[in-house]
Amino acid sequence: MVTDPAPPGHRPVRSFVLREGRLTRGQQRAFERMWPRLGVDFDGRPLDLPALFGNDRPVWLEIGFGNGEALAEMARRHPRRNYLGIEVHRPGVGHLLLRAQELGLENLRVLRHDAVEVIRDGIGDAALAGVCLFFPDPWHKKRHHKRRILQPALVEQLARVIRPGGLFHAATDWQDYAAQMMRVLSADDRFENCAGPGAYTPRPQERPLTRFEQRGQRLGHGVWDLLFRRRP
Repeated sequence: MVTDPAPPGHRPVRSFVLREGRLTRGQQRAFERMWPRLGVDFDGRPLDLPALFGNDRPVWLEIGFGNGEALAEMARRHPRRNYLGIEVHRPGVGHLLLRAQELGLENLRVLRHDAVEVIRDGIGDAALAGVCLFFPDPWHKKRHHKRRILQPALVEQLARVIRPGGLFHAATDWQDYAAQMMRVLSADDRFENCAGPGAYTPRPQERPLTRFEQRGQRLGHGVWDLLFRRRP
């Protein structure tokens, strides 16, 4: 969910293709009921996170939360944290809002917008305790690798918005994408690999095991987690 900067007159390279999709009746009802409470209509201006959540608890951001399973579960497990989720696909947002309604979540806010614009224009310096990027689109064809979200330009912004000691946690089930992530993150000396240089992290308990991942495990797919800490 990211857009790379582009010169004037050039279309930006996006990491997503917008597919509107249809909402189920339950998702539509959740949209109508929960968006006024949990939804954030981003207008390009900086977000006041304490005002948005009504408190000054640590804020974690998930980029491209898909159907929101992991995000809802993290918010349920950690009621003393605030969670901000960004996703462009309406059915995924509807699914998360429905789950938030079922769980009675109050520590969650949702944006339907391009993540790079939100991070770049809406998040202040050192405002986040952590950022999650779970199973982003791998854009597996080589000619599409430029669309992959984790690029040096995004890491530059992550270093700005994550507070010292805060975490960036990525996970992918594509080994070559994991290797690219490792190279890009390791090249920025503002982050240190929590598992040691060049090492992947066994799945932390902080990251919920989704149905998507469970299905992949049954098929013998590997998963690579990368956990990097923002240096002081």
